[in-house]
Formats: sequence, structure tokens, C-alpha cells
Amino acid sequence: MKNRIGILLCCLSLVLSGCSLSLKNEDKVVQENGKNKNGEDAIIPRYSISNDYYKTILPFKPSKTRGAVVSNIDNRLDINEFELGLMRVVQDQYSTKDYLYQEGQLLDKKTVESWLKRKYTPAQYKEKVNANKNAGLNKTINNDGLNPIENTSKSLSADKKAEAAPIYLNHILEQDYLKKSGKEVKLQGVAIGLAMNSVYYYQEEHGYPRELEISQSEMLKQGKAMAQEILTRLRKMDEFRNIPITFAIFRQQKQSSVVPGTYVAKATVSGNESSISGWDKINEKYYLFPSAAATRDYRDDAMKMVNFKSDIENYFPNYTGVVGTGFYKDNELIQLKIDIPMQFYSKAEVIAFTQYVAGLMMDHFPSYLKVETNVFSANGQEALIVKEVDAKEPSVHIYN
Repeated sequence: MKNRIGILLCCLSLVLSGCSLSLKNEDKVVQENGKNKNGEDAIIPRYSISNDYYKTILPFKPSKTRGAVVSNIDNRLDINEFELGLMRVVQDQYSTKDYLYQEGQLLDKKTVESWLKRKYTPAQYKEKVNANKNAGLNKTINNDGLNPIENTSKSLSADKKAEAAPIYLNHILEQDYLKKSGKEVKLQGVAIGLAMNSVYYYQEEHGYPRELEISQSEMLKQGKAMAQEILTRLRKMDEFRNIPITFAIFRQQKQSSVVPGTYVAKATVSGNESSISGWDKINEKYYLFPSAAATRDYRDDAMKMVNFKSDIENYFPNYTGVVGTGFYKDNELIQLKIDIPMQFYSKAEVIAFTQYVAGLMMDHFPSYLKVETNVFSANGQEALIVKEVDAKEPSVHIYN
């Protein structure tokens, strides 16, 4: 094999230095604030670590629903994709070059939690209110849950109740997109992500766990109706008047899934619209390599991974496996992340293995594909190799 690449040990340090530069090369602005006519002082970093990510206005303001996404979504892979995927969905509308990102500042945690509940029947609502009064609590009981009413009849089995009214909506995520005009930064648009269940988990009468699969068609039907109801509610709030809003529906994977879910549909309304006129399909999906699904749907890509794995096995006896996650958009593989666990006995062995794998990445995968490979041992991550789109050489970092 041709020895076409070297090890660029400074790769990560350059990225980190770029981050530190952003603190020294800053752009001071005033962020518009509806409660403060004079606005608030803010800073825009001048440098970005990648065109794939938005610059974030400083000082950083956590979302008003901070922590809720972790509480409401069980699969860690879904948590990451739900947040980062929404950024990707709106990038054709809000470019990373022209717009700034800020975590949601308009919807508070109490509101989101209330919307995620089930709707009450009039009798159930009355019972909740009376229980609140009898307990001496002066707490408002809202009946604005977006999930369906549950039939509490004792004559129905848990399975029948689940089939009739599963929990569809798991979380609501707000992201704010701002733009600089002169020395001011103003909110230009809001993205709302709806995390929808593909599986409803419940317990039957004796406490045994059960699962109910929710079809994508039914999930979409429910999600679109919920998005319209949310839009109606948002337009009644001062903060959301005359603000363009993009809704995106995210289909979660099962709790045990080794690949994340994806966004499946989106719709955008202008600042003066109060109804959603149409939805656009999003054709994205993650595949695990190796897997029967990947071999069935994308055999050529699956064979590239097989050959990549085979070449590693030929030269390194301590090799233990290669696992890849491919991201497809419009049926085309555009990003591949590979994890390789190994048993190493010396740093020289790590370097030799990393050199070899970096060369294989250039040989086996097409130039249009971004590939990231992480090499691990029992001691943690040993190396990171990144092949960017159309790059002549990969970027490599060996961890000390």
C-alpha cells in the first residue's frame, strides 16, 4: 500500500487554538430584549471551529427548559441527534455564515412540561382541581396536555388502553436563530422540534413491561396536528408574534437502539401566519455497519466496510472489531463514523496502527464522503482520524 499520509499531531491543538482565539477576537454587540428597551451587551466570537456549526452568542444563556431533554428522552443517541439534527434541518433557512444560535429563551420549562402531559377529560380535570383544593394547595391546574386522553376504565386491559391512547409526544425543543444588524442582534426565527415515540412503553396489570410500536404514518398524523396546536398557542404569546417558526418532527428510536432516530418532516410559517399549509418530507436515516439492514439497503457501502475491516485484520492481530454508523441523506451516504477498539502494548504500536488505518480510509472510501475514525483501548481514546470531503490527506491526532 502506498504510504501517502503522515501523522499531523497538531490537528486538535489547532482546533483548540481556534477556540481560544475566539475569546480574544470578539465582536461586541447589543442583543435586543423585549423587557429591556436598551438591550443587553453581548459578544459574538469571530471564529468558528467549523462551517457545520453556528456561532453562539455570549454570554451563553442556557435554555429555559435546560435538562428536560435528558429527562424525557431515554436513548442518549436520540438526545444528541434531536438537538444537533434540528440545527441541520434549518441550515438551508438560517445559514451558519449569517445567523447566530441561542438555546431557547421563549418557552419556559413549566409550559413545556404542561404540554407534554395527557389531556384530561372534564371529569378527570375536576378531580385534579378538587384534589388540589383538598390538599390546601393554591396551584393552577392546566388542562393543555397534547398527548391523548387515557381511558381509566377498570374494565379495559392495559394493552387496550395503550392501543387506544399511547404517548406520542416525548419532548418539545426550542432553538432561537438571531442575526446581526449594525451593532444590534435580533431574533429572526425560531425552530421547534417535536420528539415523537416510535415505541410506547407501558406496564400491564401485573407490572410487566410492554411495548407498543407506533407506525410512522400515525406518528406523523399526530405530530402534524400537535404542531398546528402549538403554533396556535404560540401566536397568542407576545414573544412569538411576527416571528417565523419552523417545526420539525423527530422519530425516536427504541431505547435499545445503537443508532439514533432522525427528523422525518418539517414545515415553516412566516411571521404573520397562524396555520401550517404544508409539510416537506425529510429523507434521512442512520445505519449500523455491519448489519443486515445496511447490507440489504446499501450493499456497496456495506462491502466497503467489509473490505476495510478485512485489511485491518490482515496486519494487526490485536484487532477486535470495526463498528460504523453511516448517515444517509436523500439515499446517499454523506458521513461515516467508525469506532475501532484495540489492545495496545506500546505507543509505537498505536502510531503504526493509526498510520495504517489512515491510509486505508483514503483507499477504501470515496472523496465525497466525510469519514471519522476513533481508535480506543482499555485506557481510553488513543487516536482520532478525520477525512474531510475532497481532502488529499486525513487529519490525525494521537492522544498522549
